[in-house]
Amino acid sequence: MNTAAAFMASEMMIVAAARALAGARTVFVGVGLPNIACNLAQRTVAPQLELIYEAGVYGARPARLPLSIGDPGLVSGSIAVMSQADLFSYYLQGGRVEVGFLGGAQIDRFGNLNTTVIADYGRPKVRLPGSGGACEIAIHAQRLFYIMRLSRRAFVERLDFVTSPGFMSGGDARERLGMPGGGPRLVITDKALFDFNTPAREMRLVSLHPGVALEDALSGIAWPVKVADALTSTAPPTEAELRCIREELDPGGLYRQ
Repeated sequence: MNTAAAFMASEMMIVAAARALAGARTVFVGVGLPNIACNLAQRTVAPQLELIYEAGVYGARPARLPLSIGDPGLVSGSIAVMSQADLFSYYLQGGRVEVGFLGGAQIDRFGNLNTTVIADYGRPKVRLPGSGGACEIAIHAQRLFYIMRLSRRAFVERLDFVTSPGFMSGGDARERLGMPGGGPRLVITDKALFDFNTPAREMRLVSLHPGVALEDALSGIAWPVKVADALTSTAPPTEAELRCIREELDPGGLYRQ
């Protein structure tokens, strides 16, 4: 099987996100692609990984992928179930969450996210779900991973609304505002990977997925993004990773299409 010619862009995103969790112990995660990635990581590079859900579940090992954050299936196999207030207080605000997995409608060069509104807040074109726990996760998690499809509508020069802080205006802005978490570390897209390992804490292209040209990745960003000197190519999914996604985690293709 030639995996380089046989996987979908969404599957590449899932695999790249799962690999990034190698060695992690705790991850705050939502439903959809981040959830599949975390479950894949549990089965491959991070068997010790404990999944934390906003509904108040710690250490979940659901028998099936949840349909929503309130799906009772999240409770199956969990270590603890508690109130949302206790979860946020003792684990997230207590500094015990290593990785927060987030996505958004818009992201800017410093990793700030918008999940609130498109266009003017008072007269929006689209109202989005809002923060939920995303703002608190962005502030308190030791590091943040984002998973988003690459497009100029999403990777914008200026957010319509700042819902969740990344590195704010860049540099040491987070530290000056007293945010305890470490901020964004990785952006996983359907075409490339980005980090923030620059003095200004500005997003930087570090890896292209197989078959993606540099110009194709750059065209999906509304600002002149920085490119790493040692730009690499993302390793394609293995047969074992694809089998796990397709046969165990999402056999109906609900999330990966």
